[in-house]
Amino acid sequence: MVDEIRLVADELMAQRETCDPLTEARKEILPYQRRVADALGALRAIVTDDTPSAQLTSDLRVIHGLVAALVGSEHATQLVQKLPVIRHLVATDLEAAYQGDPSASSYGEIIAAYPSIVAVSAYRVAHSFHEIGEKIVARIMSRDAHSQTGIDIHPGAVIGAHFFIDHGTGVVIGETCDIGDRVKLYHGVTLGAFSNRAGRDDVGRKRHPTLENDVTIYPNASILGGDTVIGEGSVVGGNVWLTHSVPPYTRVTIDAPSLQLHQKPPPQSGDGI
Repeated sequence: MVDEIRLVADELMAQRETCDPLTEARKEILPYQRRVADALGALRAIVTDDTPSAQLTSDLRVIHGLVAALVGSEHATQLVQKLPVIRHLVATDLEAAYQGDPSASSYGEIIAAYPSIVAVSAYRVAHSFHEIGEKIVARIMSRDAHSQTGIDIHPGAVIGAHFFIDHGTGVVIGETCDIGDRVKLYHGVTLGAFSNRAGRDDVGRKRHPTLENDVTIYPNASILGGDTVIGEGSVVGGNVWLTHSVPPYTRVTIDAPSLQLHQKPPPQSGDGI
């Protein structure tokens, strides 16, 4: 058994000495993932007012240190300077959730219990890291939010104010999406790209759709392609598959399925359904 283990170790060592994708990945200086989680939690606490106001200055100094350990002091300063803008956007997202969901009893309930506000506030923070070129940190943050909420928002997407995802499970928003203000998505929506047959030649190209202001997308709709633009004020119904643009104030639906209903007499005692 010992000899067999040594043989396996030798084979794995030989693989590690090649230039395959795994060995290339390990050559990169990757961020310590626990520090990324700590930084995201601290930054989200700041932009959701979940810290004592009396300690705000000292908390910001601590956060600057956390972020500097990840991305360096210069980028940490740039990130901290973005916090007032991030907080403003999160406040608009909270307002959109409260106004858009009659079941919400208070702003506090949304902050405490809504997956959407967790995912979207994490996106706001991750997007700021993406903007300053810290893309791996941003992706780890979006992955953590995805794991927690089931909502997958690429940090490279551009999303306007007053953004709300109702329920949220299964939502996917791709890297080059451009989403306007006051947009509402329901669970299961995919804002995606076509399969990239061009491979790495697609890097940097617009591959995901654009949603203009005041668009609503209902559950399980899939909207694909970088040339696809959903015009202002449009509504896309549930289960729609859309790969072309629609003009402003358009309602897009699919025909209702043909349902077959067969009513049976009430079961007698002891009969199955």
